[in-house]
Amino acid sequence: MSALFLMKTLGLFIATAIAEIVGCYLPYLWLKEGHSVWLLIPAAISLALFAYLLTLHPAESGRVYAAYGGIYVLTAIVWLRIVDKSPLSNFDLIGTAFVLTGMGILVYGWR
Repeated sequence: MSALFLMKTLGLFIATAIAEIVGCYLPYLWLKEGHSVWLLIPAAISLALFAYLLTLHPAESGRVYAAYGGIYVLTAIVWLRIVDKSPLSNFDLIGTAFVLTGMGILVYGWR
């Protein structure tokens, strides 16, 4: 696997994770924070984009979903810190490291 292929795949995973998180966060704002119901429109668009992005990944769907899970966890932890402004615990960091290690094993197996 070339470094360029890995960087493109990582970028695609990150874009996919952001689309999923935004698609779920906007309804949360409507339901829990009292924001406008109109947030459901960009939420639906974001979730449709998420589903489309999943089709662009370079491996079988099950393997992609498994490896994508690691990037999703990392993106969610970054979201927790930046958007939710919540401090990260050592457990957040250690848990994320374990998940990313598992993802690395899956990706290595693609070769």
